[in-house]
Amino acid sequence: MTNVINSLYNMRLLDDLARKETSIHKLHPLVKLITTVVYLSVVVSFGRYEIGSLLPFVFYPMLIIVLAELPATPILKRILLVEPLIIGIGILNPLFDQHTVLFFGMVISRGWVTFLSIFIKCGLTVAASILLIATTGMERLAIALRMIKIPKIFVLQLLLTYRYITVLIEEIYGMTRAYSLRSPGQKGIHIRVWGSFAGQLILRTFDRAQWVYQSMSLRGFTGEYNTGDVPKVKFKDIVYLVAWSLFFIIARIFNIPMLIGLLVTGVIK
Repeated sequence: MTNVINSLYNMRLLDDLARKETSIHKLHPLVKLITTVVYLSVVVSFGRYEIGSLLPFVFYPMLIIVLAELPATPILKRILLVEPLIIGIGILNPLFDQHTVLFFGMVISRGWVTFLSIFIKCGLTVAASILLIATTGMERLAIALRMIKIPKIFVLQLLLTYRYITVLIEEIYGMTRAYSLRSPGQKGIHIRVWGSFAGQLILRTFDRAQWVYQSMSLRGFTGEYNTGDVPKVKFKDIVYLVAWSLFFIIARIFNIPMLIGLLVTGVIK
């Protein structure tokens, strides 16, 4: 039951963070969406053996967390939730690519370099996506998606899925609590009732979905999700987009860590 409560808290935390009034939160949602897309595109464009060149891109999520006054620990936990999947995908790379290279003074197989590159790219892209939601909110993000002509049916599905997945979690919480009251002292749900529990959950989900739809229809829902007035793009929004885009492009073209190393060692004067 504790896991269900934690899931509810985690789902609502991003909505709470999106209601802050920092300078990052006040930026136009379309500008933040385009900046994130540029960031993701540049990060994934690096080769599988490029690791040092990815280091400057850690600066973007770190600065956004500071400027938006976001708690670092919950963001980090969400990133780590995805990393086991990436580990499962890339852990076999050292077996298939066993050619050795010199990596920070150590001789290792290129498979480990590829694995580390995938791991870093995943962490950066997931962090950027989470920060976009935590500083924008799904409603304002929907405005940005509609401004770039994403079909409204896709935007509506995204909004409803995000919004009402908490309703499903609440149903699970209610059923789990009822089961624990009828089975005191038992940890979790016994394997013998998994089938009936899942069946009841599906039936309750159908009923709850019908109630939600009827409530929306009574409030005038006709298939168009009203996201409010569309804000105007301001000068500071343009400056934000241009500045970050230039930084991403420069960091993609030039190996900044290597240049800094050459400057420190005196090779470049």
